[in-house]
Amino acid sequence: MSTNLVEEFNVYRSRMNDKLLADNNKVIKRIFNLDTNAFSEGALDKRTKELLGLGNSMVLRCDDCVRYHLEACFKLNISKEEVVEALSISLLIGGTIVIPHLRRAYEYWEALEENRE
Repeated sequence: MSTNLVEEFNVYRSRMNDKLLADNNKVIKRIFNLDTNAFSEGALDKRTKELLGLGNSMVLRCDDCVRYHLEACFKLNISKEEVVEALSISLLIGGTIVIPHLRRAYEYWEALEENRE
């Protein structure tokens, strides 16, 4: 079941992003572009930026964003230990209301690991 979690998320995200961008709205396109550029190499490397994105997404309690950044971290070969440490800081900052999102983050990370095998 969890193996499908990654595929289902990515298919849905891609399909809906295509729909959003198909309307050719200048603001939406600029936000997407800004997001892409913000996570490119700069004074901070991509690893650091993705861990920051993950942490902020946890505190803001956005499961889609958490999944997106978990997958980016996974693809950058960030270790589970590094991810868990980042998530623990998010839990500290966000408080116990973040725990349900932490559970789902663990579930998604497990699905990513299962897909690798």
